[in-house]
Amino acid sequence: MIGRHIKAVFTALLLVFMAQSAWAGLTIEITKGNDSAVPIAVVPFGGDTPPHDVAEIIGADLKRSGLFEPFAPGNMLSLPQTKEDVVYSDWRKSGVDYLVIGNVKKEGNRYKATFVLYDVIKQQQLLEHSYASSNHRKVAHNISDDIYEKLTGKPGAFDTKILYVTSTRAAANKIRYKLNYADSDGFGAKTILNSSEPILSPSWSPDAKKVAYVNFSKGRPGIYIQDIYQGKRLRMTAFKGLNSAPAWSPDGRKLAMVLSKGGNPDIYIMDVATRQLRQITRHFAIDTEPSWMPDGQHLVFTSNRGGAPQIYQANVQTGKVKRLTFEGKYNARARVFPDGKSIAMVHKGEGIAQFNIAVLELDSGRLRLLTSTPLDESPSVAPNGSMLIYATQQRGRGVLAAVSADGAVKLTLPSSEGDVREPAWSPINK
Repeated sequence: MIGRHIKAVFTALLLVFMAQSAWAGLTIEITKGNDSAVPIAVVPFGGDTPPHDVAEIIGADLKRSGLFEPFAPGNMLSLPQTKEDVVYSDWRKSGVDYLVIGNVKKEGNRYKATFVLYDVIKQQQLLEHSYASSNHRKVAHNISDDIYEKLTGKPGAFDTKILYVTSTRAAANKIRYKLNYADSDGFGAKTILNSSEPILSPSWSPDAKKVAYVNFSKGRPGIYIQDIYQGKRLRMTAFKGLNSAPAWSPDGRKLAMVLSKGGNPDIYIMDVATRQLRQITRHFAIDTEPSWMPDGQHLVFTSNRGGAPQIYQANVQTGKVKRLTFEGKYNARARVFPDGKSIAMVHKGEGIAQFNIAVLELDSGRLRLLTSTPLDESPSVAPNGSMLIYATQQRGRGVLAAVSADGAVKLTLPSSEGDVREPAWSPINK
């Protein structure tokens, strides 16, 4: 019974990837905005000119958050470059609440950007800071993060990265699979792994320097860890049957995973340094897709032990399990918000044919649907909890999409060619 299930699972996964084709870069299209977005003006920065406009990147970051509406440079009454140039009345007339000015200076192979943030209504400076890097886009994302945190009280997540899996149909009907990462705005895409075998379930380490994933070798799945900068990779498991769904613990010392070496898919925890295993669940049902709670003492996971896929929580010390989801015919692929108060998941309601992304508030039990497209899957939560990225379908092709945690803002990240799957949002890059 279990053997047939394992074969069916991987056959289905292979069919999904067989349907994919070539992929190049990501672009972002805002499909639903926020009517209450705060007007902010990011004046074109003075000084040296890097390959991409720093102010333009900052404006795009803030707009993508859904909380801010950047003021068009063509409508600006003035273009202040220094503090002395700022005339608050110009911005009040334009209906702008906040103002950002700055300057870029090239220092060798590095770009140093200094910016100032103003409250136009109160006519006061709120923030001034400088960043320097050989990567001018990183400098812009750092500034965006500062502005976002100052105005919302929450950390920004613009200087982060996204993992995703793509495939290319090569000659003789063979498929090439790639594990890639890019900046949160889709730029700077790099390939970590190029393989002739499927790549599944990518997961970031807490320091955003390593990734864990599933890759096949001679038809058998194994769990790997790979350094994204040095390229070194280690095979962590090669057990008979399932080796799937790796998830890093909050301290980066352990991996939760699904193994069926005992005859049934159960949740295990592996010590990354010693590779010592500890079994967490012991049930005749299928337990899969573990995700850590922030306390490092609990896991949420998917199980059909109640007759259909639902979300459960397990204590990693005692093994005690409790059910979390009761609404809907299907709930799976849970991902925990950074504060541990909510989980995102794939949800299918009673009598409804489509799968959507939903959020469950753990204390109240309130379930909120965030998406409405027919086949949404694989949610991943931004490290500040403000957005979710997920995989969906658009005109018959797989694309990535994002939605704000309140559902007010929606984005699509279509690829220029083919499909893309399995997104994972990195931790905040410290």
